[in-house]
Amino acid sequence: DVSPVVAGLIGATVLVVSVSVTVFVWTCCHQQAEKKHKTPPYKFIHMLKGISIYPETLSNKKKINRIRRDKNGAPKEPGRGNLLVDAAESGLIGSDKAPDGPSAAPQVDQLPIKVDYGDELSPDQSLTPGGSKTSSPSSPGDDVLLGELTFSVDYNFPKKALVVTIQEAHGLPVMDEHTQSSDPYIKMTILPDKRHRVKTRVLRKTLDPVFDETFTFYGIPYSQLQDLVLHFLVLSFDRFSRDDVIGEVMVPLAGVDPSTGKVQLTREILKRNIQKCISRGELQVSLSYQPVAQRMTVVVLKARHLPKMDITGLSDPYVKVNVYYGRKRIAKKKTHVKKCTLNPVFNESFIYDIPIDLLPDISIEFLVIDFDRTTKNEVVGRLILGAHSITTAGVEHWREVCENPRKPVAKWHSLSEY
Repeated sequence: DVSPVVAGLIGATVLVVSVSVTVFVWTCCHQQAEKKHKTPPYKFIHMLKGISIYPETLSNKKKINRIRRDKNGAPKEPGRGNLLVDAAESGLIGSDKAPDGPSAAPQVDQLPIKVDYGDELSPDQSLTPGGSKTSSPSSPGDDVLLGELTFSVDYNFPKKALVVTIQEAHGLPVMDEHTQSSDPYIKMTILPDKRHRVKTRVLRKTLDPVFDETFTFYGIPYSQLQDLVLHFLVLSFDRFSRDDVIGEVMVPLAGVDPSTGKVQLTREILKRNIQKCISRGELQVSLSYQPVAQRMTVVVLKARHLPKMDITGLSDPYVKVNVYYGRKRIAKKKTHVKKCTLNPVFNESFIYDIPIDLLPDISIEFLVIDFDRTTKNEVVGRLILGAHSITTAGVEHWREVCENPRKPVAKWHSLSEY
């Protein structure tokens, strides 16, 4: 015989367990169904030396089909055995670490910053050349030759696909004085929408890298090719610091006609000119320094005229604030996300304890980022104030802050590409 109380407890326990199991099973099935219908972040096929990494199925699991070629370059029947790899580990980087991956940055003991330390690398470009680094933003008209890039452009009419093959580069400059070499890789973007952004793997210790990587972009009508520009950014990977920008190549497709077949091109690599970058909108920020408390107050006020990043014609922006001492990031903060707007109002402040004698070596980087729930967040634009500011307005803003203590100085700044 069981007392009614015990029987009630047993019944309630069984009921709770049954409901929990049912909810767990339903959640698993729902997540599995979402994965099957999830759209990949980029609709392109990546070919690495005859290996198709992104086949046309564009599913979550990618098949690698090894394609044999004869002496004339014509593909033969694929060999037996397909290797399933995850899309996130699809060979874009190879056996080396990702060039954008985090690296452990040494902490600056002598700087008593009271906010969290970070070791994540910010996008692409170094704040300023340091030590043996040789890359720096060039002044307008200062077209320094930094080697040549060879690539080819083709178009697949049945599939409405643009095919770009990054073949090789020659005569790159030395970016690492210790090894007298570089670790180059290339990032490619299709302008002006920047909807497709891809990168090659890193090739170690070479000034004449041979990439031989093919990217196929679907959904690009042939009639729109004349309005597109291929942007190649040549970088050198640095394991212990931020990657160095070697140079860039801009190729308007208005002068390229791939209708009759593959077009092979060789272009000179020119030093990146920040002044020629397309405007990415404006950001208003306010800075104020308290010399007695030795405290810097940073207020992210608002932004305007941001580019359209979503298919809805809007964006979901937020601002990430990075503080650097020299070239090492020592603090990071970010605002809340503002949904569906190109003119967000943030009005969020951040306080950093910075000794007054270290102000000449401090830089504050603002990254306006478009939040995306399904794919990777995309950086919209960039602003740097402080020691490594690259614009006249940025230098003037920082000078006013230092010369007018305890006074908030707010200004609008144009965002640059990163």
